Amino acid sequence: MARILDGKAINQQILDELKPRIAHLTAARRVPGLVVILVGNDPASEIYVRNKVKTCLELGVYSEEIRLPDTTTTAELLAHIEALNQRAEVDGILVQMPLPRQVDSRAVLLAIHPDKDVDGFHPFNVGQLVANAPAPRSCTPAGVMEILRRSGIDPAGKSAVVVGRSDIVGKPMAMLLLHAHATVTICHSKTRNLPEVCRQAEILVAAIGRPAMLTAEYIRPGAVVIDVGMNRVSDRAEAERITRGNAEKLERFEKRGNLLVGDVHPIDMAELSEAYTPVPGGVGLLTIAMLMANTVQSAELRLK
Repeated sequence: MARILDGKAINQQILDELKPRIAHLTAARRVPGLVVILVGNDPASEIYVRNKVKTCLELGVYSEEIRLPDTTTTAELLAHIEALNQRAEVDGILVQMPLPRQVDSRAVLLAIHPDKDVDGFHPFNVGQLVANAPAPRSCTPAGVMEILRRSGIDPAGKSAVVVGRSDIVGKPMAMLLLHAHATVTICHSKTRNLPEVCRQAEILVAAIGRPAMLTAEYIRPGAVVIDVGMNRVSDRAEAERITRGNAEKLERFEKRGNLLVGDVHPIDMAELSEAYTPVPGGVGLLTIAMLMANTVQSAELRLK
């Protein structure tokens, strides 16, 4: 039986470890502060922001939410960011992506002061990651590394394959694994013989954004599979493919109207891997935990 890497339990461990650090900061100086900017009304972004604010409240971190209309211009958003850069009580600034088309996302990322970039997206912090120097790390890849570390899985000397090359997950994930002494291959839409390349992986990280794309032919028996994908499937035929006609799962699909699935086929992953992260209940939970960790660390550095 494959071992399930429990994101919920690891998430709680990280949050519990942050609580005394937050209490110390609060008693000695002030409460750590995080401000989230949400532009427009993207439903997924609404959920993410709500969960981030909820976690702040549970931990005792000051949180502020700035909501802007979807007609907001780049200049207007940059003015908000500059004001937050100047506020001493704000330790972290997070601009929820995606932004409306008229907003220059790169200009927005550049505008956030690197010390307050708790998403780890600023080019300065990306450079620090490449150099393996201290700086905020991109939250989802950092969460993956915590899952591996706390599950006793050492990447050193292992072959790791990352499927996906985004700036948010794929590239920083590969760099973190490289710093952990894995031998890393990055795959993408132009990779030839993708199944063959993936089958070389002792650690396979899927972050390609396509539901259940990586099936048995992509998975090396005994591999550790980290599924970063979060996809909602609403097509009945696709749901049948993914569940392989499982009546109980299809009944849940009919009731909810959709199926939440990762980038790896869940049945193949469970049958072939030595250990894996489920969807839901895996990597997704760690993203907010690492955001909180980055915010607390930013406060500690600013208040020391």
